[in-house]
Amino acid sequence: MEEDVIETPELPVEILVYILSFLHPSDRKEASLVCRSWYHASQDLRFQKKVTFHFPASISSLELVRGLGTKSCCSLVISQLDGFSMSRSLLLEVGLCLGSKLESLALPGSSITEASLLTLLPHLTSLRRLDLRGLDSLFMSGAFLSREEHRQQVRSALSGLEELDLSDLRYLSDLTFNRLTSCTPHLRRLSLAGCHIAYEFDPYRGCPVGAVEDSSALLSLRSLRRLLTEQKSTLVALDLSRTSITPESLRNIAQVRELVLEELRLHGCKELTDYSVEVLVKHQPNLQKLDISACTELTSRSVEAIAHGLESLTHLSLSRDWRITEKGLADLLSVSSLRSLDLSECLHVSGAEIVKGLTGSSDARAQLEVLNLKSCTYIRDLAIFSLTQLLGDTLCELDLTSCINVTDLSVRSIATYLQRLVVLRLGWCKEVTDWGLLGMVETTKCDLDEETEDNGPRFTRTFGNMGFFKPPRLPFEERPKLVTQNDLEQFRQQAGASLLALNRLQELDLSAISKLTDSSIIQVVRYPDLHCLSLSMLPEITDASLVSVAWHCRSLTRLALSHCPGISDCGVAQAAPYLHRLQHLYLSSCNNITDRSLVFLAQHCKRLRTLDISKCKNISVTTVDLLQSQLPFLENVNYKFIGGADLTFSL
Repeated sequence: MEEDVIETPELPVEILVYILSFLHPSDRKEASLVCRSWYHASQDLRFQKKVTFHFPASISSLELVRGLGTKSCCSLVISQLDGFSMSRSLLLEVGLCLGSKLESLALPGSSITEASLLTLLPHLTSLRRLDLRGLDSLFMSGAFLSREEHRQQVRSALSGLEELDLSDLRYLSDLTFNRLTSCTPHLRRLSLAGCHIAYEFDPYRGCPVGAVEDSSALLSLRSLRRLLTEQKSTLVALDLSRTSITPESLRNIAQVRELVLEELRLHGCKELTDYSVEVLVKHQPNLQKLDISACTELTSRSVEAIAHGLESLTHLSLSRDWRITEKGLADLLSVSSLRSLDLSECLHVSGAEIVKGLTGSSDARAQLEVLNLKSCTYIRDLAIFSLTQLLGDTLCELDLTSCINVTDLSVRSIATYLQRLVVLRLGWCKEVTDWGLLGMVETTKCDLDEETEDNGPRFTRTFGNMGFFKPPRLPFEERPKLVTQNDLEQFRQQAGASLLALNRLQELDLSAISKLTDSSIIQVVRYPDLHCLSLSMLPEITDASLVSVAWHCRSLTRLALSHCPGISDCGVAQAAPYLHRLQHLYLSSCNNITDRSLVFLAQHCKRLRTLDISKCKNISVTTVDLLQSQLPFLENVNYKFIGGADLTFSL
């Protein structure tokens, strides 16, 4: 008798959409491959916001663009465009299929002509962001948008443009800048980072260069000021990083009548002084995001001005401002709106004043979500212990890279108090050991080492061999005390906080912590949502760590294992089947990696985009070529010094 086959009814798409809404985007992407109904549910409009498609210019890209025509909106990043027919056809196809749906367009690493771009721009009626960064081919001749009919076509299409990126344009002049910005009357964000801007004043005329007539060679302060004046009602963000802006020029910009900036980036503007920051704060008190990193003339006087003048500040970067000290940091941390603070490479910061500023009531102190203390070598355990307790309810990202005085005590306090952490970077903290990651206190040594046991002085002819003159062993001469099986059993039974308690981690950097071994990596690195992991330069880890990480961290998209001599083909063979989402893999100087590993990667890691196998002496160029032919998304392979070759391949 035949059994009746009862088909399970499909769930309504609304329920599938609701279920998928709880998944991380990468998990949702995996779920969309299960069946057709799940795929359709994953295409719901609520999941398609801010979706950006990256692809190089090629014949296959034409079909991709046509397929995107079914979406209600999208953003594109198209690289490697040139002036040939294929690129022109691709841009034309973008205009025809996506013209009214495209919200953002970027063309990095391209060299296109004005004619090619003008066939596209008039179709982009919904464009909100245009990135022309580094497109010198457009501006080299100075004739871009020189014809009135072209400007009218572009103006009608780009009247709603809100963000324009003109960074790193060597040939941007007054003429081309004024023509282009006249077509974008409602800008909210403008980037001129790395552009050659004439800020200097002519001592004979008493005015900035280019003030009399538009320059055919350089963008002048006059044109920039004119734009700010004309679009003062909408413009809120300006990026002048890596330009030669002077204090007087910054004052002229800050004093534009009725201009209210919310975001200003001045990274690497080395001529700025404390006075210029004080003037800026006075005339632009509504700034919420300020980047004055790598402005090497600034001192703590600037910090004090910011602390007392910017009451709405949320993000501040002081990275590589080497003259800044602790002074003023307590006042800065009393700004209740502050959410992100970057003090990386501020070499005189010890953290004491940061702690002092955070000890007030919760309403009168910063609620930091991001704190970067990279290379602040005066930071010690006491400061970290205090900070973790004060920021436990808010901090999501902590960078302690190269804080060389941080030890296991800091790691245990991080694991105990910072349960909300999503990003943790501890690279180059060489005093951290397995015990810190495991949340345990290192057991004491009961027996004296034979060399340190007191056997009395040994008199010999060699002065340096006398027992009582023997110098102490240096830290780098000592091997880490290994964790025993009994220690691991104690770890499994204890209730103390190990790094495993940070179950929200998505990025973890443990590179160059040379005392770490398999004992802690296997037991602690078990994060299902971890996307980026760096274990480079860990000489004590082996394949066991790699296999454990692959098994427990299946969401990994980026994995760094460079300079790990214990990683071999055996580990890659066992780990690769669990790393389906891996996109970036770094295996430089892993000499036990051979051609066999590339075969396993080709079989299981189909989404690989970046692979670094430089200085892997047992890999052949022939196998690399085969790998490139088998992985469709592979864009960059670094294989310097493999098999005697010195090559770097980049699609």
